Amino acid sequence: MKDRFGRGINYIRVSVTDRCNFRCIYCMPEEGVLPKRCGDILRFEEIARFLKVIAPLGVSAVRITGGEPLVRKGIVDFIKMLREIPEIRDISMTTNGSLLSGIAAELKKAGLDRVNISLDSLNPEKFRRMTRGGNLKDVLDGIKAALENDLSPVKINCVVVKGFNDDEVADFARLTIDNPLTVRFIELMPVGEAAKEKMEMVSQDRITRLLGMKLESVKYEEKGEGPAAYFKIPGAKGYVGFISSISHHFCARCNRLRLTADGKLKPCLDSEDEIDVKTLLRRRAADEELRRIFIEALAKKPAGHKMNVVPFERTKRNMCQIGG
Repeated sequence: MKDRFGRGINYIRVSVTDRCNFRCIYCMPEEGVLPKRCGDILRFEEIARFLKVIAPLGVSAVRITGGEPLVRKGIVDFIKMLREIPEIRDISMTTNGSLLSGIAAELKKAGLDRVNISLDSLNPEKFRRMTRGGNLKDVLDGIKAALENDLSPVKINCVVVKGFNDDEVADFARLTIDNPLTVRFIELMPVGEAAKEKMEMVSQDRITRLLGMKLESVKYEEKGEGPAAYFKIPGAKGYVGFISSISHHFCARCNRLRLTADGKLKPCLDSEDEIDVKTLLRRRAADEELRRIFIEALAKKPAGHKMNVVPFERTKRNMCQIGG
């Protein structure tokens, strides 16, 4: 299935909750966001039905997001539901990792293929400040459990914020030398709290210069495809990557749509366009009507985001309410 710009769409990000046990400074206000009522959130059976209907259109990859997906009860059974959809070949999850160590084996057995773990500091005190209360050891234990249970490739997502953690990029890159991890530096997007608090993005070019200053002998070899640019420190077990949605945006290669926890299909993270899926599901709409709404969302997918256009009009939702 292709959109009006000829991009093949085979990937959907599904947020299963807007709740999170962290309050990361660029994602959520300190007091959190007013959570949706249980009845406002799609049931796992509803999500599974929608994905089963649209998968034959070409959707082969699903990423489970939040909020923090592991705070929602029944997540293991939900993964089992997805694994029963024959067209879906890749099931992944983005998590903060703090609850992962105790459930990684169950997730793998249920059919989860791999995880991305959000981690923005390797300093316990700084980590606590950036997450407003998180325990770094819990996340490190989650990374270890992911590796032990072959939820691979295990990717570490580090959002680099000027003045907060940009002094740690070399430490993150060094993690890939002795560990089979992919560390990805992500440019901060002006969405939600990041825009409200006027936090500054650190560009890919700036991060590359910081790495060059600290890892003087490192040369990179490009690897892989997709939105991230991947490199390898010679002799390292893992990879370093960049997701540069602002300075080197990859909109021309975007292959995804998003389904929010409250049942809205979003053609683009940056767009206010939202197509209501929940109402159709709850009135037991026919499969053809659900497929039509998916195709309608494809038709509304823009050529690219406008986050680097001045003045930038912020989206109304926080990142945790969109699903990242």
